Amino acid sequence: MSTYEHLIVERDGPLFWITINRPKALNALNPAAHRELAAAFDEYASDVGLRVAIITGVGERAFCVGSDLKARAETNADDHPSTGFAGLTHRFDLFKPVIAAVNGLAIGGGTEIVVACDLAIAAERAEFSLPEPRVGLAALGGGGLHRLARFLPLKQAMDLVLTGRRVSAAEAKAMGLINDVVPAAELRDRARAMAMMIVEGAPLAVQASKQVMLESLAKPDLHTALRASYSEAERMLASEDAKEGQRAFVERRKPNWQGN
Repeated sequence: MSTYEHLIVERDGPLFWITINRPKALNALNPAAHRELAAAFDEYASDVGLRVAIITGVGERAFCVGSDLKARAETNADDHPSTGFAGLTHRFDLFKPVIAAVNGLAIGGGTEIVVACDLAIAAERAEFSLPEPRVGLAALGGGGLHRLARFLPLKQAMDLVLTGRRVSAAEAKAMGLINDVVPAAELRDRARAMAMMIVEGAPLAVQASKQVMLESLAKPDLHTALRASYSEAERMLASEDAKEGQRAFVERRKPNWQGN
């Protein structure tokens, strides 16, 4: 496993914990941190033994407060890897699940990371906002505007984007931005429990489900989406795991997934 300066990366059986470790900057990301995150997600994507990634932040104050503006001010431009903000937001071929465990402030790009994840659990103290208009910018770098318009009711998304206000974890859950809110002391255990529920499913079935759901959003209508081809679904249907799941059901035992 690789070593990192700005991250703590841990393997927990089939789980892959990625912890942003820049507490003095409230876990804001500079160019080096972006590239380390890209490398960590590459590591996750390529390792067949890893089933679910969980991204969180060090400390009690912040999950991630977006770009390190001191670093950005030097060039007046973003410096992200090809896979986008945090090495995640423009990564469209990762069909393994990613969970955000939001331990504190998720500001600007921090909220965009959360929106780019498949699931999100937040500590009660967590807050979310996209304050970019208040500093003369818009949330363009991490695709937050595009995802929020697709994934939330439009007026909820407009509220978050246009006002730039901070939203509590409870309100974020009510909006549909996150899945659940828990006491801070329970955050890691809750995220791990959710990840392990995912691990109970067949790896290829989980990946096929994610691909179909996301790629079908780009289809013009339901009729087209239902008749489209999805590579991960085809791979799943031809897999030994598809046969194993049915055998295990008939034999009333737990399946032994092989991921092929």
